[in-house]
Amino acid sequence: MASSAKFTLQSTLPILNSPHTIMPRLGFGIYRSPPDICVASCLTALRSGYRHIDSAQFYKNESEMGEAVRKAGIPRSQVFLTTKVLSAAGSIDKTYAKCANSVQLIDPGENGYVDLFLIHSPNSGAKNRKEMWLALERLHAEGKARAIGVSNFGKGHIEEMKAFATVWPPAVNQIELHPWCQQREIVEYCNTHSIIVQAYCPLARNLKAHDETLVGVAKKHDKSTGQILIRYCLQKGWVPLPKSDTPERIVANADVYGFELDEEDTATLDSLDQGERGAIVEAVKNA
Repeated sequence: MASSAKFTLQSTLPILNSPHTIMPRLGFGIYRSPPDICVASCLTALRSGYRHIDSAQFYKNESEMGEAVRKAGIPRSQVFLTTKVLSAAGSIDKTYAKCANSVQLIDPGENGYVDLFLIHSPNSGAKNRKEMWLALERLHAEGKARAIGVSNFGKGHIEEMKAFATVWPPAVNQIELHPWCQQREIVEYCNTHSIIVQAYCPLARNLKAHDETLVGVAKKHDKSTGQILIRYCLQKGWVPLPKSDTPERIVANADVYGFELDEEDTATLDSLDQGERGAIVEAVKNA
């Protein structure tokens, strides 16, 4: 468990291989948030104190994320922005161009950059994983991606990278994490190699909001089930990326610093783990 006594909305983590970049411990996810809603949701998040937003090429809202930061009037250097590449384009140069375009959508101009660029999935095969990583390394070397990492990668995928990567280990592995899908093997591996673990679907897409065990912990602390799940992630040392387009929930999801889960609470939530069966999106393949 991470030391949580002094967690605040401003808490950050240092990033491996990126000495001048720090990551806010709480992020805001915008998975497939529609463009006409995404700007408003991001503005609500930024005005509520979030300083970390997570997009992807697949979400089709990269430009809206960047637009919200500019509309909020917050200096670009004070907001941590992430995007992801899902598929290779056929060559390192073409994939690089595809990723460089994402940077321009998010932060237009000669000096535009993203704080973190991830490979979204390992599922396109070894050749394409290599192509995408080498393209991201070029972006990283040019300062257009301050840090680079992966998502949904198992141990074997990360080990495979040693054969061709200049930047290793990846700074981040973003995976599905919540009490029902704790992915302990890959989390332990990442911790051993100082890879930051980000948690997508930390709210389990609200599918477990009526789980009796979770509700019991929420009642004990007079908090919502969502607030308990986010706090659980933070105390685990994960970086949760809760997603919502409901303004009240966006605000509530950042209000997780006035209480702490005790050892009994944590053990109770730990006991809910269902392994791969508990995944809503996917559990990584560690072979």
